[in-house]
Amino acid sequence: MSSETQTIKVLFVCLGNICRSPMAEAVFAHTVKQRGLYSRFTIDSAGTAGYHVGSAPDRRTVVTCKQHGVPISHRARQVKASDFSDFDFVLCMDRDNLEDLERMRPRESRAKVSLFGDYDERNPGRVIEDPYYGGKEGFKANFQQVERCSAGLLKSLGL
Repeated sequence: MSSETQTIKVLFVCLGNICRSPMAEAVFAHTVKQRGLYSRFTIDSAGTAGYHVGSAPDRRTVVTCKQHGVPISHRARQVKASDFSDFDFVLCMDRDNLEDLERMRPRESRAKVSLFGDYDERNPGRVIEDPYYGGKEGFKANFQQVERCSAGLLKSLGL
């Protein structure tokens, strides 16, 4: 399979998979669709913890995405060992997620595990803070970050 037709598999990860990672999944999917690249990607999200397995995204995540014309549809799930071999990129939102993923990661893992914020050209390496216990402003800030990170990831892939 040539690199032009190879599917790039991206998993976004946060703690509970109801705020940041489903937003990142939705924004990245929307971005690749707008660029006509959707068929080149498999995109999903998960949480390091199983607190919300089966739940829809937080309503504030849904509202923020919809205000920006980004469709969102997801049911929370927990990261599983096979994700590290099924995905090329496992991109998490903060350093606690990164530490958890490194502990979970099987030895034979092929996925690149890193902070999604590493792809933010404005502020590389910056964590995407958990907005769960705050107000809607945190969700707006997250949206702006994941938009920048999505563009940065695509740029890093030469797309």
